[in-house]
Order: sequence, then C-alpha cells, then structure tokens
Amino acid sequence: MGNDCDTCAYLVYDEDYEGYVCDVDMDEDEYARFLSDSHAHCPYYRNGDEYAVVRHQM
Repeated sequence: MGNDCDTCAYLVYDEDYEGYVCDVDMDEDEYARFLSDSHAHCPYYRNGDEYAVVRHQM
C-alpha cells in the first residue's frame, strides 16, 4: 500500500524517470520541513473518492 503522495494532485509523467512524479514548486524551507517530519501527510494529496463529501453530509 502506498502513501498519500502516491495520489498527489499534481502527478505528471516524466519521460526521464519513465514514471509519474509529483510536480510541485516548493522552496527550500517547505522541502526541508516535508522531509524532516516522518508523520506528516502529503500536502498535495487528492482523495480519489468523489463521494466522500456526500457521505459526510448525510
């Protein structure tokens, strides 16, 4: 099972890596904070469940 970053909202196909990468523009501070916190969730996560909001409203 993958982590939240496997469903990044900014996934693009990179021909050099021959795979999908999360293409996000981060500065050095954001990147360091992201790498240092092992329990943080990916800030660019996209929930693939389109009906999550509807179920929450019920």
